[in-house]
Amino acid sequence: MEALTDIFGSDIKAIVATAKPATVITKDNVFQEGDANVMAIVDKIAATLMLPGSGVDGMENLEELLEKAQSGKSCLLLLEHYSNFDLTVFSLLVRQAGGRGKDIADAIVAIAGAKLNEENPVVAAFASAYTRIVIYPNSYLKGLSPEKKLIEIPRSLSINRAALKMLEKHKHNGKLVLVFPAGTRYRPWDPSTKKGVREIDSYIKSFDYMCCVALNGEILHVQKSDMLNDLVSPDIVRVGAGPVLSCAEFRAKAREGTGADGTSDDKKRLVVDAIMSNLDSLHAQTEANRKKPA
Repeated sequence: MEALTDIFGSDIKAIVATAKPATVITKDNVFQEGDANVMAIVDKIAATLMLPGSGVDGMENLEELLEKAQSGKSCLLLLEHYSNFDLTVFSLLVRQAGGRGKDIADAIVAIAGAKLNEENPVVAAFASAYTRIVIYPNSYLKGLSPEKKLIEIPRSLSINRAALKMLEKHKHNGKLVLVFPAGTRYRPWDPSTKKGVREIDSYIKSFDYMCCVALNGEILHVQKSDMLNDLVSPDIVRVGAGPVLSCAEFRAKAREGTGADGTSDDKKRLVVDAIMSNLDSLHAQTEANRKKPA
């Protein structure tokens, strides 16, 4: 395996040159429209790395979710998160699947953390390919000095209030809101990154329907530095879309359970753990299909 920048250096330069310059996120620019010109270059990289046999399982579930969204229902896509190419491979494989694939991809509005726009111009350029609503996660505040928090807490509140208003504007407008329940990419050296964030319960509480989506096969392998040093390798990539679920019913059932310690005091954690368990099961099912002989 080689680093992303070593193999696709010229494409990365083209992406940065094509994308609009990254901007600091404020309450006035939390909605970021996707750039089709950037997407075309990112698609080229992903298509080069995805081997024959890549595709989508459960396309009918995604089409059903789109129909519900277009009827005015609020709909969530809950994806596993392994790399900065997850949205790329999901969008590309869905479009390649035919049927209503392009309509599904065009309807996606991803929830993205502000750091994607602000910390690294290359990562920001890649992210600009896709339409997104930018938020300021609470995790960003951890470890900050008291002086820095005095600045960042009001900023986070301002950004998140604006993001919530934007989310309300789009969630009943035929869009599919895409969220990564883990909140960050899974890092094999840090098992805690596989654990869902409690804030996901709020999304499920405020939406009508959802689909969990497994991502199997890796073409971009996360490293301990930045995205440019992530390693690439060709692979068969399968998207596994689970059935359309009622958010209210799923949440109510999850909240009736007990946690790993036998208690059920943290109802939000029960819901999030149920989502991650659903994704784990779907991942195992999709992996079995991925490894079937051609």
